[in-house]
Amino acid sequence: MTLDGEALEQLRKRAKAGGADKYHAANAAKGKLFARERVALLVDEGSFVEDGLYANALADGLPADGVVTGTATIDGRPVCLMANDSTVKAGSWGARTVEKIIRIIERAYDTGVPMVYLVDSAGARITDQVELFPGRRGAGKIFWNQVRASGSIPQVCALFGPSAAGGAYIPAFCDVVAMVEGNASMYLGSDRMVEMVTGEKTTLEAMGGAKVHCAESGVGHFLCKTDAEALDVVKRYLSYLPANWTQNPPVGEAVPAPEKTDLAALVPASERQAFDMRRYVKGLLDEASFFEIQALWAKELTIGFGRLNGEVVGVVGNNSMFKGGVLFVDSADKATRFVQLCDAFNVPLLFLSDVPGFMVGSAVEKQGIIRHGAKMITAISEATVPKICVVVRKAYGAGLYAMAGPGFEPDATIALPTAKIAVMGAEAAVNAVYANKIAAIADEAERAAFVAAKREEYERDIDIVRLASELVVDAIVEPYELRAELVRRFAAARGKDRSFSRRRHGVTPV
Repeated sequence: MTLDGEALEQLRKRAKAGGADKYHAANAAKGKLFARERVALLVDEGSFVEDGLYANALADGLPADGVVTGTATIDGRPVCLMANDSTVKAGSWGARTVEKIIRIIERAYDTGVPMVYLVDSAGARITDQVELFPGRRGAGKIFWNQVRASGSIPQVCALFGPSAAGGAYIPAFCDVVAMVEGNASMYLGSDRMVEMVTGEKTTLEAMGGAKVHCAESGVGHFLCKTDAEALDVVKRYLSYLPANWTQNPPVGEAVPAPEKTDLAALVPASERQAFDMRRYVKGLLDEASFFEIQALWAKELTIGFGRLNGEVVGVVGNNSMFKGGVLFVDSADKATRFVQLCDAFNVPLLFLSDVPGFMVGSAVEKQGIIRHGAKMITAISEATVPKICVVVRKAYGAGLYAMAGPGFEPDATIALPTAKIAVMGAEAAVNAVYANKIAAIADEAERAAFVAAKREEYERDIDIVRLASELVVDAIVEPYELRAELVRRFAAARGKDRSFSRRRHGVTPV
């Protein structure tokens, strides 16, 4: 087939136009952008170089075989990307679709640049299953490549529509997933399939919608209102990370902390009174630099990126506003994944501890709280980036271990004057040791006096100055000194030896 210039231009236009007008109109009615509009909004103007534009060009109605792939820059930094075109067979996968996705992930890995997935796909085309599903370059190779690339290059997904069946694993293997509320969904089986197999009557939104995954399952990380907002999340996420595991995060302009924030005033004297660790984090870091991740899920733990004097840090903080800051199964998983993410991409870790410990009881034991807690502690142990533990108010029991306490080789353990470190709080400890004696005291006033005396004795035993004198903590600092102390200590730890253990890999308590 010989093409003149005009014929080639027509072929190019058809490939770039996507599907029929009615599908474009249907998407627009839902507030969805065309795949190529998403790419244009995300990347620097004029930087996109497309691969595979003519995939399946000889077939009818399959322009680019339903996926846009190529390279570009975002804020001047190279990336690879793919974008499902939901106007072409609902963004479903054919054999060429799969090959294009495989090739672009391989390129991202080989060149050491971030991989961006703009997902909006109904899954595999059943009519093409022999060509796309089982072979060595079939759909499974997509996931194999994602796993190989994990921790080597950043992988970020924005989900604008469905991500169905096996295709749901593309977001699952990414570092983070931004989902557009009302349009995005992830599910292994459709609502019709679920009813057929299990008898359950449900909807795609109730089973796998954006709110479900961002607030309940934890598979989603950011709940967005619009396509544009999801694309902004992708840009901001990448701004905190290096291009690959061999590089350091990009240094930003040093910005002071918010002037009006009084860190001391944010922490109540009584450990029974909750406070919002997110406000504390924002008051400590460079102004407007905190980028919270998974804000709607396992809210008893706050995680996210920020900057200290322009340098990127990852923050893990207990938030007593939710469930008292106690660690549950989900919050342990949330911390584990984030710590591994930071360690993979050379992001120093700051732990802000106000933790009563892990949750107890039959419900969480049946959920595997020990196993999940062990997983979190494994991640803390294996993390070799600079890490600093700040005991803001309390670190009790295994919560101290989970928040990178002294036994886990932090580069420093810093205590505020409000800090308490102990196996458990005074009230619980006195009750555990003296329960029978307390019960035996008939006089109410005498009983109260006995308990008060024992609590005071216990508080003296765990006095923070005593712990500092025995080198359990490295420093006691006032809240107004903390930011400067952290800047200096992270700078000093920047060139640390990051070797850990003689082995191929550990056996993680998954």
